[in-house]
Amino acid sequence: MNAPSRLFDVIDWQLKHSPLDDSLAAKENGLWRKFSTAEVIEKVNALGAGLLSIGIRRNDMSVEKRDKVAILSKNRPEWLFVDMAVQKTGAILVPIYPTINPSELEYVLNDAEVKCIFVNDGDLYEKVQDVRARIPHLQHIYTFEPVEGAPQWTSLLDKATPELREQLHTAAAEVRYEHPATIIYTSGTTGTPKGVMLSHKNILSNIMNCMDVFEEMGIRGTRALSFLPLNHIFEKMVTYIYLYTGISVYYAEGMDTIGENLKEVKPTVFTTVPRLLEKVYEKIMATGTNAGGIKKHIFLWAISLGNRFEINARQSWWYRLQLAVANKLVFSKWREALGGNIKAIVTGAAACQVKLLKLFTAGKIVIMEGYGLTETSPVISVNRFDEKKRMFGTVGPVVQGVAVQLGEDGEICVKGDSVMLGYYKRPDLTAEVIQDGWFHTGDIGTFVDGLFLKITDRKKEIFKTSGGKYVAPQPIENKMKESRIIEQIMVVGAGQKFPAALIVPAFAAIKNHYKQKGKEYPGNEAAVRDPEIIKLFKETVERYNTHFNHVEQVKKIELLPNEWTIEGGELTPTLKLKRKVILEKYSDVIEKIYA
Repeated sequence: MNAPSRLFDVIDWQLKHSPLDDSLAAKENGLWRKFSTAEVIEKVNALGAGLLSIGIRRNDMSVEKRDKVAILSKNRPEWLFVDMAVQKTGAILVPIYPTINPSELEYVLNDAEVKCIFVNDGDLYEKVQDVRARIPHLQHIYTFEPVEGAPQWTSLLDKATPELREQLHTAAAEVRYEHPATIIYTSGTTGTPKGVMLSHKNILSNIMNCMDVFEEMGIRGTRALSFLPLNHIFEKMVTYIYLYTGISVYYAEGMDTIGENLKEVKPTVFTTVPRLLEKVYEKIMATGTNAGGIKKHIFLWAISLGNRFEINARQSWWYRLQLAVANKLVFSKWREALGGNIKAIVTGAAACQVKLLKLFTAGKIVIMEGYGLTETSPVISVNRFDEKKRMFGTVGPVVQGVAVQLGEDGEICVKGDSVMLGYYKRPDLTAEVIQDGWFHTGDIGTFVDGLFLKITDRKKEIFKTSGGKYVAPQPIENKMKESRIIEQIMVVGAGQKFPAALIVPAFAAIKNHYKQKGKEYPGNEAAVRDPEIIKLFKETVERYNTHFNHVEQVKKIELLPNEWTIEGGELTPTLKLKRKVILEKYSDVIEKIYA
């Protein structure tokens, strides 16, 4: 067959070139339920015919007239079944984060005029039911898990008559490369969600442009673990790369079972966001420092070696010898905890601490940090598996088929087939960001050695102090988070005399601090008011301030007793700070800083 020209062609490509017994797999009743390539195709076709039976179809060439089908679910094989089935009908998929708050859910379902929605379980079914009376276009709700009183997705499979299957075949044949495939609503760090319209061409071109990145790893025929939400374009695009290259996709049961699932699946690759790597690091550090005796000494020695690691640089024979010993004694256990077969971890969505990149790389775990946006389907650049094409502190070389130019102010502008069709129902916003064919990312960057793209900040997040000096908060935050006692931080100071910071302590480290002092932990609220703890944080901030010029240095801090979360509204689903929300939520605290 010819190379795929629609996303749903990818599974047929797998059947022809590398059919698998475990194309997709997930846990059911404690056992891995595996779907072969042929079984995936059968489920997709039966479900597509079932969707036609309830009136889901293209209707018209325009995006507005096409039926919309939403998914509100964790990662599972059924997610992909729905995705490809909807594509074949010519309708448009609207994926939604399961953690979305009710008001945003109502907004997205109404804005997209969703006609049918698939939900994971009873909790998400109730979430939709709570707003359903205010969603006039919504006609059908199906669940993946059995829910009393709700139709299950499998009921649609029973409607797949031969006639409807033939209609689906005809409908699928009419889907073109340029046609819209999905509308993904960006969570955004400010404002109302925007619907990013992506075509088969947008996503498939990005898949093909990134193919050499994956081929370089030599992981065809292996396994990947998937846990980043599939409604994020990064995980979805990578999933289709897995399908195309014959890599089996195993879905983690949940965020709290990733460690266990890694040991079961033994993947060669997975994608993640830096915050999850930070959590892994914090857990490793807590375990290592609490070991005591010679084990603790060896652990800290290995960490100190890892912190000195440099990529593409000659290290002394003595350092290399020590690192080989550290790998055998310490870092080998890290690799075992990741399943023992990991060749690479691909990370994006936010900046990854250089300290973590050094440590994991020293431990023979390749971290490939990349960069992209929903609007660019998403990958713009990525560090490669080949060490010569990797540089710490950058997001790597630009992928083939994507053009990047920097504006006068350093803004990263992108052109290529992967740039979105536009924002749904918002031609005004589309015109703001796409000018002369160039998509303006809003990110500020530079090229290192003419090859490696480096993100220096978000254009909208740079603020000016009352003294007229510009401050870029992200580099400051990323550096400060290298401290083991800082869990989260946001630098503030727009219109003020100096930068300050709101800091959420790493409470596990603080509890350990009390323990080492022979004191009982008084709880988060009391700890952040403890003069000794406040002094500890001020000294830490002062130490990191030396990396920045005077106008960028954090002069005052305020410790907060509660972690910022998605549920609390302070983080986006990809764990980025919602700065506007945090500024509003802690306005009294900020006023106190500058009083």
